Amino acid sequence: MKQLLQLYKKYKEIINYLIVGGLTTVVSLAVYYGCVLTFLNPQDGVQLQAANIISWIAAVTFAYFTNRKFVFESKNTDKLREAAAFYGSRVLTLLMDMACMFLMVTLCGVNDKIAKLVVQVIVTVGNYVLSKFLVFRK
Repeated sequence: MKQLLQLYKKYKEIINYLIVGGLTTVVSLAVYYGCVLTFLNPQDGVQLQAANIISWIAAVTFAYFTNRKFVFESKNTDKLREAAAFYGSRVLTLLMDMACMFLMVTLCGVNDKIAKLVVQVIVTVGNYVLSKFLVFRK
């Protein structure tokens, strides 16, 4: 048990990011699936992207607060500037997300729900790198 605790302390940031990233993915997917299963048609390119953007807003808002507190343990008192940097960096991965969804679903005909799962993995890695080195750098 002591060894597990030592490993956790050594890799705390990455472990916490994976947990928070997993929860953020759940938020993103739940909102996306909620949109496309109730009021938006993923076969329509505009509605597909609308569902994507709505899920992005929900996920990024959740991610900012959880990453700030549990992953990067930010002590920055200028929360507005920090949040702006966080959202700004996430716009880059949103564009990547939208491009991948367009390519996979609209152009290649991949099932939108499967494509969304694949894209989430790519976006999660990009988000960690941007958060660590751009937003919450110490």
